[in-house]
Amino acid sequence: MDAFYASAEQASKPSLRGKAVIVGGLGPRGVVATASYEARVFGVHSAMPMAQARRLAPHAAYLVPRFGFYREISEQVMGLLRALSPLVEPLSLDEAFVDLEAGGTAWDEESARLTGVKLRADIRAVTGLTGSVGLAASKMVAKIASEQAKPDGLVLIRPGTERALLGPMSVRTLPGVGPATGDHLRRAGITTVDEIAEAGEDELVRLLGKAHGHALYAMALAHDERPVVAERETKSVSVEDTYDIDIHDRLRVGLEVQRLADRCVRRLREAGLSGRTIVLKVRRYDFSTLTRSETLRGPTDDLAVVREAAARLLESVDTTGGVRLLGVGVSGLADYTQEDLFAQAHLAAGEAAAEQHPEGETANEPAEEEPAPPTGHVWRAGQDVRHAEYGHGWVQGSGLGRVTVRFETPDSEPGRVRTFRTDDLRLEPADPLPLVARRPEAAGPPAAQSGAPA
Repeated sequence: MDAFYASAEQASKPSLRGKAVIVGGLGPRGVVATASYEARVFGVHSAMPMAQARRLAPHAAYLVPRFGFYREISEQVMGLLRALSPLVEPLSLDEAFVDLEAGGTAWDEESARLTGVKLRADIRAVTGLTGSVGLAASKMVAKIASEQAKPDGLVLIRPGTERALLGPMSVRTLPGVGPATGDHLRRAGITTVDEIAEAGEDELVRLLGKAHGHALYAMALAHDERPVVAERETKSVSVEDTYDIDIHDRLRVGLEVQRLADRCVRRLREAGLSGRTIVLKVRRYDFSTLTRSETLRGPTDDLAVVREAAARLLESVDTTGGVRLLGVGVSGLADYTQEDLFAQAHLAAGEAAAEQHPEGETANEPAEEEPAPPTGHVWRAGQDVRHAEYGHGWVQGSGLGRVTVRFETPDSEPGRVRTFRTDDLRLEPADPLPLVARRPEAAGPPAAQSGAPA
């Protein structure tokens, strides 16, 4: 999907169509989750500190993520993919691999291209948004092709042309080559994929270690035998919050952990899951991150059990100096709940030792900075609201006891802006409205040229 979160916000909010939109954490420590193509012109990109984005594009609309809304759209798109093949491997809310041969929908270049063209049209018809398709004989090359196709395009890489295509590309094009690995290779005089292949496997193993060196050499030769794995099993459910100001009060830290446990259990139940291992994540004032876990006797989705375990894990963490991030997760998932586990956290307390794991080990999705539903009339930019007189709208901003709301819906004209007191009882939080598919000429950025690079 093209600039997914931002495109979904533009489709939902008529006044933002064609304008710079940036979605992410809005606090001083927030980061950009997605920037619209209009915002990217100014140099804004995902994972950029929000403060830097505001300097580059001060005129843009800055919105908090609405992950529930994005998941609903994602499910529509994944449904279209599953209609093509039983082998669909989601990578995130907005990206997936599909084995077209397994679905019998493609058997040669022309049938694959026609399938991709129809898929893009179906996505637009169902969601009103645009997506880009990369077609190739392997997952790695298909991924690269989809990036080349953006925005709103289709690129097919013919079998046998992969090496010629990849050769002049930057080493950063290959999966798993991030800034650190890229810098390490650059210091060794390796900047392109061709230069990786020329360096040889032994040299790459010496530079990067056995596993990484072998894998990178194979990718440089366009060797990727990984199959498409349908519906990768969810390994954990977790939530976390980053705080604008470090929390020093130990009591408040405990209350935040309890609130996160509530959100985590809510997600577990919505997914029809339960889990055996409770995980607490704490990032301290000095950016050091600790993860503690406790394994219960059996799977549970009981709020009291998860709360008690999370609180007990917190007792083993020194929060002196302040806390900047907290997270609660549940792993060891099952699709059933053991009914007699209400007090099992107490029983397990003496058996489970707190373990320290690498940061992010239990995360199964990007860290969400989406706050809990607002209480006490706290309004956040982008949030859906409903007014007793004016109907559905969204928050443009708030402060000094006032909240500004633009009243519009996905299928309306750009709406009017009105300002209210933050404690106005006629204004309340609302659920997002479903998107309305729009005409192709109004549904996103101009279509990219499709083609097959040599």
